[in-house]
Amino acid sequence: MSFQSEYYDVIVGGGSVSGLLAAREISSKGFNVLVLEEDHEIGTPEHCGGVVSQKGLEKLGIIPRIKTIENYIKKSIIKSKNNSFEINSENQNVIVIDRRSFDKEIAFQAQSNGANIITKSSITSVNFDDNFFNIKLNSGKTFKSKFFVEARGISQAIKRSSREIIPSGQYEVYAPWIQKDTIEVVFDSDLYPGFFAWVVPTGDGKGKIGVAGRNINPSKTLEKFLEKKGKPYSIIRRIYSPLWVHGYIKPFNFNRNIIIGDAAGQTKPTTAGGIYTGGMGGILAGRSISKSLLNDNDYSYLTDYQNDWINLFGKEFDRLLLLRRMLERLDNKSLDRIFSNIPSTIIEKISFSGDFDYHAIALKNFLNTKLTVNFLYALMGNEYRKMINDLSKI
Repeated sequence: MSFQSEYYDVIVGGGSVSGLLAAREISSKGFNVLVLEEDHEIGTPEHCGGVVSQKGLEKLGIIPRIKTIENYIKKSIIKSKNNSFEINSENQNVIVIDRRSFDKEIAFQAQSNGANIITKSSITSVNFDDNFFNIKLNSGKTFKSKFFVEARGISQAIKRSSREIIPSGQYEVYAPWIQKDTIEVVFDSDLYPGFFAWVVPTGDGKGKIGVAGRNINPSKTLEKFLEKKGKPYSIIRRIYSPLWVHGYIKPFNFNRNIIIGDAAGQTKPTTAGGIYTGGMGGILAGRSISKSLLNDNDYSYLTDYQNDWINLFGKEFDRLLLLRRMLERLDNKSLDRIFSNIPSTIIEKISFSGDFDYHAIALKNFLNTKLTVNFLYALMGNEYRKMINDLSKI
C-alpha cells in the first residue's frame, strides 16, 4: 500500500505476529495505524518451527485457513544420547503452520480494519519530541505518531540487555525419513549445549530441521545432524537466527513507547517459542493503547498491558527459567539417566492432560520423580533443593 498520511495515532515497527495483532486491535477501534516492516514481504524470513496449538490460535482470535495449516502432529519423540520417550499429543490439537501464510492472514485482518501496512521500510531512528514520536525511514521519509509500538524482534531485546543469545539454524528439508505426524527433539549437551535439535514435519517426507546451542556453528552442526540422519535429503531453504531464552524484559512501556513480542523477551525460556505468548503481548498492548486513545489520551491505561501479560504468563516464565537453570547443568550421562527413569504414568498424564501452551507443569512432573529427585540432589546438592523450593512457590 502507499503512504496515506504523515501522521498516525499509532506506528508499529515490525510486521510479525505481535506487531500485526497490535495493529489489528487498535485499528478495530477506528484509530489510524501504520505498520512498518523492513523485509520485502510479510511472513519472511520464517525463523520459527511454527508449532502451535489450535486452542492457542483461537485465543489470538485466529481460525487458520486450510492452506495455513501445514500438518497435524500426533506424537513427539524426545531423545537423549542413548534413551528416548514418546508423548502422545493428539488430545492437545497441535498443528504446524506455514508462517508466511499465517502472518499474511493476520495482516489481512489488520488491513481490513483500516491499518496501513508498508513493507521494505526500515526504521533508522525513533525520536520523541514535542509530545510526538518522529519515525524516520531509510528512504528519508518521516512520520509522526502519539504511540510507537516496538515489535522489531530479538535485536531490540539484545539492545536492552547484555545477556548472551543462542545461535540457531533451521533448514527446510525434503527427506524420506521425516515422519509426517511426529516431532523429534534431540538433547545432546556436547553438540547442542543449552538447547536441542529438532525435526518438525510439514508433511510426508518434508519438514523443518533445526539446531541451537551455546557457541555452536549452526551451519556445521546442522550438516552433521543431517548426515547422521542419513541420505537422501535435499535442503531447499536455510535460515539462521539467534534465540532469546532469558525471559521477559520489564518494563514494557517507556513513555508511550510500547514493547511487545520478541523485543520484550516474550519467548519461552525453554523452547524460544513465542507465537502465542508474543501474540498475546500484541493483543494486550493494542487493547491498552486503544483504551488510552478512547479516554482522551489517559495514559494510565498503558499499565494494564504489562500487568495483564504478567498475570497470564509471569509465573509460567519464572518456572521455565528455573527449569532452564537446572537443565543446563545436566551432561549427557545425567540426561540419559533421567530419561531412563521417567515412569510411563507420568508420560501418559502429560499426553492426555497436558497443556501445549504451558510447559512448566509438564517439565516439573518429568523432573520430580523419586529417582530423578535423588539423582539431581546428589548431582547439584543444595542448589537443586533451593530450585525446587523456589519452583513450588511460583
